[in-house]
Amino acid sequence: MASSEEAVTMAEVRELRDVYGRRYRVGESDRELLGRPRTWVTWLAGAAMLAAGVQQYGFGALVPQLTRVHGWTFGAIVLSLAVWAICQAGAAFPTAWLRERGLLPAPAAMAAGAVLCAAGLVTLGHATNLLTVFLGYSVLGGLGTGLVYATCVGAVLAWFPDRTAPSAGVVSGAFAYGSVPFVVLAAALPAARPALLDVTAGVVLVVIAGCALLLRYPPRHWWPATPEPRTWALDRAHNRRPAVRHYRPAELFRCGTTLALYLVVVLAAAVLLFDLAYLATFVAGRSGPGLAAAALALLAAATGSGRVLIGRLADRLGRHRILRFALLAGGVAQFVLFYSGEHRHAVGLLLGVALAGLGNGCCYTLLVGLVREYFGEESAAQNFGILYSAKAVGAVVGIGLAALVVTSHGFVGAFAAAGVLSLAGAVLSGRLTQPGRPKSLLPAA
Repeated sequence: MASSEEAVTMAEVRELRDVYGRRYRVGESDRELLGRPRTWVTWLAGAAMLAAGVQQYGFGALVPQLTRVHGWTFGAIVLSLAVWAICQAGAAFPTAWLRERGLLPAPAAMAAGAVLCAAGLVTLGHATNLLTVFLGYSVLGGLGTGLVYATCVGAVLAWFPDRTAPSAGVVSGAFAYGSVPFVVLAAALPAARPALLDVTAGVVLVVIAGCALLLRYPPRHWWPATPEPRTWALDRAHNRRPAVRHYRPAELFRCGTTLALYLVVVLAAAVLLFDLAYLATFVAGRSGPGLAAAALALLAAATGSGRVLIGRLADRLGRHRILRFALLAGGVAQFVLFYSGEHRHAVGLLLGVALAGLGNGCCYTLLVGLVREYFGEESAAQNFGILYSAKAVGAVVGIGLAALVVTSHGFVGAFAAAGVLSLAGAVLSGRLTQPGRPKSLLPAA
């Protein structure tokens, strides 16, 4: 027989529904479940993402060194980043799917991710052939980063249902600006690349594994003590466009909005990955490695800080509108980057880099909120994983096809193509509509 204290606790935990059919589990505080405030989850997930993002945002700083030391072709090296992105993005949905079924708890996913991320960095420091790079960095490192990314984003969705956008902005931003110190050190100490990568791998392993020990998920549909959920649901400041109904992952493929949003993510990812893969080499060839490192570090910093800013503005200004302007800015940035880099205008180049980071780099933060806004809460983490997999296609376009364009038409053709892709994404994002709601009933963006 349950004790009187247990009976009181069970009586206090109950499930509510709002007018949109969303469920809320109330009666349990974050301190009861975690032993500490839920803001700890933001710090834990942010720290893990800060460590995991080095493999993506720091890679461009290593490309000139790998080309010079091993004699590998530039195309082969950036192709390894494309394969890494395919593995990283492809891991998002399976991770969420397994976690929802209790087959891959968050601590286990994070611990595995810690080991694989460290293995990817060590590979970049000691590999002597490209096959090892593709297996160690691209496959193992990519899968490890995907495990960490999906687990951390899912934790934000679970612990901050009342303010997902700001929390997702902080955690997603950490994935970008965490690599800034690494980029600076890699440029300043090119001869110490193996030692730098070994030390970085050790730090990454310890940080992510340490977060794995503490990171936990709340019960399904958990809701904090405040605000009152049904009152919050009617507050237009937080629910500008509540989903008409909740879509399961299998239903996404029968929804026209899914294809349009998927293509938008493909285009945004293609341009961002193109900049990460090619920008440093382009700038180094014209203005030297110092400015190239500064440009790459600024790209990561602008992307990270932009995600935090947009996360805070998304609810207030509308994700749909911000997405359109972000892609427009990212497209214009590509032409600014090429012109300034080609004419050795350092200030113009850095302004273009900042604009690129604030543009294409911020779309993933908006995607978290758009998934909930379009497809509901019930399968938000899995639905995000499906749409995030568009990054894998973007890697093929932005890195693989860009290599062919650079070979045939030089950097002018590649930057122009990247700019056109981003502008096309801005046009396409303007055509996104909320599934199930007639256009005449949609509020202004």
